[in-house]
Amino acid sequence: MPDLQKKPTLSSHLWIIYLLAIILLGVIWYFQWMLGIIMTLLLAASIYYSIRTERMLLNETEEYISTLSHRIKKVGEEALLEMPIGIILYNDNFTIEWANPYMNKFAEEEDTLVGESLNVLSEELIPNIRENKEEVWFELEGYEFQTTVKKEERLLYLFDRTQQSRLQTMYHNEQTVLAIIFLDNYEEITQNMDDTLKSQLNSQVTSVLNKWAGQYGLYLKRTSQERFLAVGTKEILQQMEKAKFDILDEVRELSGEQNNPVTLSIGVGFGNVPLPTLGELAQSSLDLALGRGGDQVAIKDESGKVRFYGGKTNPMEKRTRVRARVISHALKELVKASDNVIIMGHKSPDMDSLGAAIGILNIAKANGVEGHIVFDRDDVDTGVYRLVNAIKEDNDLWQHFIDPEDAEEITGSRSLVVVVDTHRPSMVAEASLLDKTEYKVVIDHHRRGEEFIQNATLVYMEPYASSTAELVTELLEYQPKSLKLKMLEATALLAGIIVDTKSFSLRTGSRTFDAASYLRSKGADTILVQQFMKEDLDIYVRRAKLIERAEVYRDVIAIAKAEPDDKYGPVLIAQAADTLLTMSGISASFVISERDDGRIGISARSLGEINVQIIMERMNGGGHLTNAATQIEDTNLEDAEGLLKDIIDEYFEGSDTE
Repeated sequence: MPDLQKKPTLSSHLWIIYLLAIILLGVIWYFQWMLGIIMTLLLAASIYYSIRTERMLLNETEEYISTLSHRIKKVGEEALLEMPIGIILYNDNFTIEWANPYMNKFAEEEDTLVGESLNVLSEELIPNIRENKEEVWFELEGYEFQTTVKKEERLLYLFDRTQQSRLQTMYHNEQTVLAIIFLDNYEEITQNMDDTLKSQLNSQVTSVLNKWAGQYGLYLKRTSQERFLAVGTKEILQQMEKAKFDILDEVRELSGEQNNPVTLSIGVGFGNVPLPTLGELAQSSLDLALGRGGDQVAIKDESGKVRFYGGKTNPMEKRTRVRARVISHALKELVKASDNVIIMGHKSPDMDSLGAAIGILNIAKANGVEGHIVFDRDDVDTGVYRLVNAIKEDNDLWQHFIDPEDAEEITGSRSLVVVVDTHRPSMVAEASLLDKTEYKVVIDHHRRGEEFIQNATLVYMEPYASSTAELVTELLEYQPKSLKLKMLEATALLAGIIVDTKSFSLRTGSRTFDAASYLRSKGADTILVQQFMKEDLDIYVRRAKLIERAEVYRDVIAIAKAEPDDKYGPVLIAQAADTLLTMSGISASFVISERDDGRIGISARSLGEINVQIIMERMNGGGHLTNAATQIEDTNLEDAEGLLKDIIDEYFEGSDTE
């Protein structure tokens, strides 16, 4: 309230006027006493009236202030006790000392929360208060509360944000989602069908997809024989993710005349972005799903994060000679336009990586351009050291192998960098080379992952191929006739194919044998391949020791974990995983070991019933449906094994489509 006594009032001004009037009245009395009497009476009446009026105003003001003070006090009490805002006082032991009636209605048995711990409201409250957080959100009996913490006063203000949370959830659920659905192998299945069978297949596919769209409330429109467009909401997408996109299985059950399963890929884009951007996300997701072999769903949001579902079947061979010839011609033109060709595979190169690199080196030589293979002499695994020793004996070939430091010096803006057997920048032999030139080529047979070399000039990724060596061999067939493969070079390529196919037993198609036949015609020596693949007795014993520690998990999975003090290279643990897969009743195998670089390596193998690629991708790895691996930093063997088992459990308990 303002202090009225400190402010000048109207009466004080009047008294000054009256004082002047009295002085003037004295003068009048001196000269005209009759007029003085009249003026005195008038001045007295005026003073009386002014004093009376002033007192009335003062009484009214005091009464108003008194009434207002009472009302404010009453409103304060009403606000404290009746307003729909929770107020709680607690002590140093986080026990409730006082709560307003609004919060007491949440008491379970008694009419008050007094004496209860703050844990009765939420177990998150006390830890967050101790962490000096000023705001905590928690749910209580269906209400969403935003809590403001006044730690010094040991006071909590609780605001009901239930309606706001529901509106946010509604807004989130109603966000538009675009999906592009593509029939992967429609052309292959229908190319030999007559019109009647093709019409029946189209009708079956359309019927299954329409039923699925109606089940979830999607708008579905067929835009071509192979492509559909679907529009839905984020809530619908969540429901489909919960079902693990069972539409993949339903469509796969349809078969063509040759009993080939019909498979589809779905690219989904969602997020708080304009519709054109949403369409780009959906198309990008579809490209990613197709790049991984199809028969799966890729979901991408505005941040670029991708989730995958499906990928249950091995990809069908879809490559054509025409595509190989076009890629080979494009590669030839890029080589001719470059100053030099820098070739690199992945870290700790294997037979496939080295063989493919040697094949690309021959493409550079056939087109008269200097080529170099980036090779770290300190990063050689036992599985390839025999091949490396053989290369060292061939001076003409060995001179093209250079250290990463030397490669940086000779790589310029007009150099052509060719990456083989990987598409992940973090896995290449020297990642810095990718930023030194604008011309990059990626040749790989692995399924495409989220991490990918950006702005590649030419990409040749075929997950249907057995190996990168197979892809490079096909490219060699369309190079200039001056190309002359040496026996050792052809053998290195053949070794890459044999190792990746486990001697033509896994992921082998007709084109694999065609490539092997071509290499044999160029002098590839199968006996020399066997010599390259031989292993030392001590390595065999170490692998046997690792296999001895295997245990069976979920009846069909073998998991072998090395002893804490033992360190194994990636080749050896991969061989151990291969060996475990040959055991009776085993459908998948995982081998866990510490590596020389301190990371925990996991190698995974399967016969196709279990998608080990998806399991390894959950651990920041990758690979194929039947062959995958990962490396984990800042962990130990026990934690890595626990994480692996949790992901396997989720894989089995979620859906068979993964």
